[in-house]
This record gives sequence, structure tokens and C-alpha cells, in this order.
Amino acid sequence: MRAKRPFIFLCMIVTTCFWMGLVCAQKPNIPTKQNIVYQINIKEEISPSIARQFSKALLEAKNLNADLILIHMNTYGGLLDAADSIRTGLLNSKIPSIVFVDNNAASAGALISIACNKIYMKTGSNIGAATVVNEQAEALPDKYQSYMRSMMRSTAEARNRNPLIAEAMVDPRTKIPGINDSGKVLTFTASEALKNGYCEGIVENIPDLLLKEGYTNCKIEKFEPTIIDKIIGFLISPAISGVLILIMLGGLYYELQHPGIGIPIILAICAAFLYFAPLYLDGLAQNWEIIISVVGILLLIAEIFIIPGFGIAGISGILLLLVGLTTSLLRNDGFDFTAVSTVSIYRSMAIVLASMAGMLGVFIAGSKLLVASPVFSKMVLAENQPSSEGYTAASSEFNSLIGEIGTTQTVLRPTGKVTINNQSYFASSDIGFIEEATEVVVIKVSGNLLLVKRKEN
Repeated sequence: MRAKRPFIFLCMIVTTCFWMGLVCAQKPNIPTKQNIVYQINIKEEISPSIARQFSKALLEAKNLNADLILIHMNTYGGLLDAADSIRTGLLNSKIPSIVFVDNNAASAGALISIACNKIYMKTGSNIGAATVVNEQAEALPDKYQSYMRSMMRSTAEARNRNPLIAEAMVDPRTKIPGINDSGKVLTFTASEALKNGYCEGIVENIPDLLLKEGYTNCKIEKFEPTIIDKIIGFLISPAISGVLILIMLGGLYYELQHPGIGIPIILAICAAFLYFAPLYLDGLAQNWEIIISVVGILLLIAEIFIIPGFGIAGISGILLLLVGLTTSLLRNDGFDFTAVSTVSIYRSMAIVLASMAGMLGVFIAGSKLLVASPVFSKMVLAENQPSSEGYTAASSEFNSLIGEIGTTQTVLRPTGKVTINNQSYFASSDIGFIEEATEVVVIKVSGNLLLVKRKEN
């Protein structure tokens, strides 16, 4: 009887294990975690607007605890500083990133692609051609190319890619045996990129990419820019920023020349609001930058109307206005500009200086035509002069002033006031500025505006 006990005990153990196996087999499977893939599309020229939207998208991906950032790219490039902002965001992001090159990743698009952890390309797509060019597609001086070469190399090194290949995409002088011997800027096809470590795979669409990466159970969240995003993006574009600066300074100039008109100062205020508001909301324009811009304008007003001549106040006003408008376009952190690229600074200064130069050119060359127009002549009247009271656009009184000698009552810049026979008249100089208390001669009348020149001794 005792000999049978071990056998019976062994049978009980086997039976228990069998039933436990059946129970475990019938137990429902625990569903695996669903991955979140955050998709961002870059299918247009890379601009400050795209950089702004990309920064917002990265924040949304972080808030969603996304497992992957997927960039769907098809671009010929764009502004280098905007691309650098996107590149920096990708390198600093803790969420892995993959780019799907759907046709083109040229110039700035190549830089962004290399900044991603992995690159996938569609059959027939291309990546490279990252030489820095101007609007006429002409290569810029070597200082710009040097900066781009360094940026491409450092980005490639950060993602464990061959930095010389990245440099060859910028500089045709970079020779790589067996890869780039032609002396031309390097551009890879999909198969060439795969062969040389600049592509992890060739796929035809995003589902194939995700399947190849093992994302079989995932949810795709796409970034969709709002109407506000599009409006802000439009207003912070370089061309629109330049136009707003031109309107802002131009409206201020005309209001100072003809106080009480109203329309120019309203236009200037609206332009200033449209210039600074989107930049402030985007985090570009900071309080101190707006303040020094306003101080610069006030110093210029003081120089024109209070302080004689042109000295410290005028120069300080111009410098403060230049600094305020320029820095408001940069993505600096307070007074820390270490994260701002040299290219960004040059571009911002170019926008502001070009707007200022454009304003001066327009006013000097076309001010006489503008202020002499019938519409503007009516705008500058200090009071109403209806025809029922005997006033006309060009009365015999004004015509009789041709040849008369008077004295400038204010500085003509080129418009202002002159005194003739103890009467005050609006006038415009024929060439350049004329100082206050200078004798002038009336040479022409247009409406109620006198065209004058300096009296020859």
C-alpha cells in the first residue's frame, strides 16, 4: 500500500497542472498598449510660420505622451533660420522621430530630415542639395555656406551619420571617393541614400513605414493648424513684416509732417499692432523689445520738433528702433542670444534696414507727387473750406504766389509750412530738406500746396 502512495501523489500533481493549464489557456489575452504616433506635415516652403507651427506641434506631442513623431515631408527648402529652429527642436526632443520623404527633401528639408532619428524614403524621392542660395537661386558668400556646412555636419554626427556626406550636400568641393567625385553638390536618390546610411528603408506610404517599424497597434494623431495659426504665420512672414514696418514708419512720418490729419497715424498704429501682436503671441517679441522701439520713436519725435539740428537724440532713436524691431524677430531668451543663429540675425536686420531704406526712398522720390495730388491736398487742410464759401482747389490767390519770396516756418522734410506776406502755407521743397528760417521762392502751385526752392543769393 505504501508503494502506491508516491504514484498516487504524482498523478495528483500531473492532474493539477493539467487543469491549471486549461484555465490559463481560457484566460482572455490582455490587450497590448496602443502607441500614439503624432504626424506633422511639412509640404510647403519652410518659413517662420512653419517653424512656429512645428514648435507648437512638438508641445502637443509631448502633452499627448506620443511614442513617435512622424514627419511627412515634401519640400524644396526654405529659410535657413526657420529650418534651424525645427532641427533644434528635433534634436532636443525626447520623443523619437522618423521622417517620410515623399518626393523631395531639398536644402532646408534635408537638414530637418537628417535631424530625425530615422529616415524613410519613397521610390523616386530625393534628399540633398543644401547649398544656401538667395531668391535668384544664386549661391551666397562662403560665410553662409560655412555656417550651413557646420550645421549639417553636427546634425549628422548627432544622429550617427557620415558628416562628410552631409557637408557634400552643401559644398561641391567636398569629395568622397565612390560617393561624390563629380565636383557637384550631392543629392541622393532613395536607393543611394539607403546604400550610404542616409535612409533606413524605402517604403511607398506611411502604413508601410509604421508596419516596418513595428507599430502594428497605433493611433495616428495629426497636427492641424488653426485659423489663428495661419493668420499669425502670415503676419510674421518676412515680406509682410517688412511692409508693416514701412507702413508704421511712413504713417508716423506723414502725421508728424501734417499734424491733425488722422489717417496716417491710424495706419501707423494698426501696422504697429499687426507687427508686434503676432510676434508677442508667438513669444518672439518681448516686453523690453517693444519698449525700446517705442522709446526710439519718441526720441525721433523729440529730435524733429523739440531739439534743433540732428544729434544724440536722433541717432539714439534710430539705433533703438533698429534694435527693437530687429530683436523682436529673433527667438532669443531675454538678453540671451546664444541660441540665435547668425543667419537669423542677418535676416532680421536685412528686413528692418530694407524697410527703412524703402521708406526713405519712397518719401524722397515720390513725396512731392503724393502730397501734390488733389486727394492729399484736401487731406492736409486744417479746416473745411467748402466751395459755397468761395474756395477752390487752386484759387487765384495761390497762383499769384508764384515767384514770391517767403521763409520756412518749419523744416521741410520735404513738406512743411512757409510764411509769405505774414500768411502761413503748406509747402514742399523741390529737392531734399530745407532748414527752418530759410528764404525760399515759390516755383509752382498744385492745389493748395506750394512747391518751393531755396532762394539763390
